[in-house]
Amino acid sequence: MTKIALFGAGGKMGVRLSTNLIGTEFDVSHVEVSAAGRARLKAETGLDCVERDAALAGAAAVILAVPDTHIGRVASEVVPLLASGTMVLILDAAAPFAGHLPERADITYFVTHPCHPPIYNDETTPEGKADHFGGVAAKQAIVNALMQGPAEHYDLGDRIARAIFAPVMRSHKVTVEQMAMLEPGLSETVCASLLTVMREAMDECVARSGVSEACARDFLLGHMNILGAVIFEERQGVFSDACNKAIQFGIPVLMKDDWKRVFDWDEITASIRRIT
Repeated sequence: MTKIALFGAGGKMGVRLSTNLIGTEFDVSHVEVSAAGRARLKAETGLDCVERDAALAGAAAVILAVPDTHIGRVASEVVPLLASGTMVLILDAAAPFAGHLPERADITYFVTHPCHPPIYNDETTPEGKADHFGGVAAKQAIVNALMQGPAEHYDLGDRIARAIFAPVMRSHKVTVEQMAMLEPGLSETVCASLLTVMREAMDECVARSGVSEACARDFLLGHMNILGAVIFEERQGVFSDACNKAIQFGIPVLMKDDWKRVFDWDEITASIRRIT
């Protein structure tokens, strides 16, 4: 079995990964510095933690399941101890993109991130329908980037990523830069911001019209479903003339003319610097 050292095993993401790695092709050594984290891992998975050096001995790969703001510090402590050829997996592109990983040419850096289960899916079980985050019962896609290291290492990174984010339906090979544009650019700066505005719009509609929140929620989420299905080509359809006219006049009111500058590299870089 391929040995993996999982750092941050007792954190929220670490426990998720630890659970998914049980019974896989990987032999996992769990590392957690906090007593609360070790207790959480034991309570939720029955797994025990080991000391750092024991976990690293013979490990082919090391997963850093720690927050973006801690990646640089943890990596600077761990990477100098690794044997040549060891793979380090990071679960988000922010810290690698920002240059927070130590320079060492003889190890592999592999970055992976979940797409989360899509809105339009074929889930039929209650567990699958309720798994909005992913990694439990609902299928999701993932994105992977071999930041540095030999090409043949990609397969190992992809196998680990498929295990920790299972069940996985698709795996996309990208660069670290492309992953950074996907997040925070597309998913957080644009999608999360616009969804927040939509929630505020729902609340404003309730305040101004007097309709109940339940009514406004049903109306908005239902229209999000059908409008999104058409816009993202989940189904064939066209909008009414009235809807097209509302879009034509609504976008200039809601959006600045230069809103797409959020995808300029200086904007992506500034966003990631704030995150890390």
